[in-house]
Amino acid sequence: MAAIKQGLEQKLQQKLSPLQIQTIKLIEMPVQALEQHVREVLNDNPVIDESTSSGGKEEDVSISKVEEQEQSGGSMEENYGPQDDDIPSYNLHVNNWGKDERPEYNTFSVKQSFTQSLQEQLGYRNLSDHERTVANFIIGSLDEDGYLRRDIESLVDDLAFRAGIESNAEEVERMLRLVQEFEPSGVGARDLRECLLLQLEDKKRTPSVNNAIRVLDAQFEAFKNKHFQKIMSRLHLSQDEMKAALDEIRHLNPSPGGEIDDSYNDQAQQVVPDFHLEYENGQFILTMPRFSIPELRINHKYSEIMENGRLSSSKADKDAASFVKQKIDSAKWFIEALRQRQNTLESTMRSIIDFQKEYFADGDESSLKPMVLKDIAERTGFDISTISRVVNSKWIETHFGIFPLKYFFSEGLENNDGEEVSTREIKKVLREMVDAENKHNPLTDDELVERLAAKGYKIARRTIAKYRDQLGIPKARLRREL
Repeated sequence: MAAIKQGLEQKLQQKLSPLQIQTIKLIEMPVQALEQHVREVLNDNPVIDESTSSGGKEEDVSISKVEEQEQSGGSMEENYGPQDDDIPSYNLHVNNWGKDERPEYNTFSVKQSFTQSLQEQLGYRNLSDHERTVANFIIGSLDEDGYLRRDIESLVDDLAFRAGIESNAEEVERMLRLVQEFEPSGVGARDLRECLLLQLEDKKRTPSVNNAIRVLDAQFEAFKNKHFQKIMSRLHLSQDEMKAALDEIRHLNPSPGGEIDDSYNDQAQQVVPDFHLEYENGQFILTMPRFSIPELRINHKYSEIMENGRLSSSKADKDAASFVKQKIDSAKWFIEALRQRQNTLESTMRSIIDFQKEYFADGDESSLKPMVLKDIAERTGFDISTISRVVNSKWIETHFGIFPLKYFFSEGLENNDGEEVSTREIKKVLREMVDAENKHNPLTDDELVERLAAKGYKIARRTIAKYRDQLGIPKARLRREL
């Protein structure tokens, strides 16, 4: 039997304070999530009230304002120490936002969701409840591009095991054909070929449409690989007939679901910018728009309950005082975390603007300098993980568009002059070269390397291939036109 030993061991362990934990959580939240969270805290913690003080005007964000708040507010340890029972009112109040129930900020809504549109069209069809349920299940099985990536037998099994609905392959196939009649044309296809054919079948049958159907129906593999001469030979098409057929196909939509649905999910979404930037007379004016997040304060009557309970000899009073103290501590941490979130976001955004001054002045993508999280962390003094949390899910409205903060970050490469240029600038030049190329003889990756080198960009062929893939540009052979 092993001997039992007893000894002392010293460990260095870092723990986050409740305030730090609160601040980290709040920094990650976009403004809409923050608004909802503040409302939840107001409902859960009776100590916190909405302030009745005046104010609520939209204010310009400035570094001096941040510093002034930090100096006047003090640190958590200085103002909210465990022995500090006299709570100064200025430390129990956050007034970064107005109280408007209908705030004056811009929201950017997406269109009706893809699923909702199809279900609405289904409602106009005369079907039995059973058929409607099967069709609804098929609609719910479509991906964001509008395709059905499941085979019919799998859908029959899913209907039985997941929805408890008895069906068969013939019925599911019939309901799928029904869904494929809906708008946008091509929805419910099981692959690209079927998607394009569905769209062509909805068109008026002209010679070019008929030839396009023949190409996709009989020579799809050759079409995918752009073997146009083989197709012309096999289908006995002239060059003009082939061009007309290709022109019909080129105007089809390979992702019909994208016509209605937005790029996030099947529910309607809104983007609320966290920042608004204007550029006037050579000066940047950064503001944080008014939100429907109320001003918060701690109700002082609870401080009196805590004080009376501490002086009382009654156990019930002391328990009540202990409960109130816990709620007051939680409230103080939350209000201070809100203030620190505001200051962190302001400081980070201003550093990004200062780093990318040329870009924010005119919106020219080629003016974007290489910038990584570390660059902004060094300027602000915040940790890289903090900058990452600020950047995530935050948006800014500028005079040339609305952008997620992640958009402004990119790696860099050296040009022939030894200057560092953004990979986004290189991708822009690459895209322009491909757009301007002769489509009858498109540029190969090696030729793109040579042309970029002539412009001063030293890039390896494998890097060109990587950027091309990221931009969704196919290989030269697949870009060739007849």
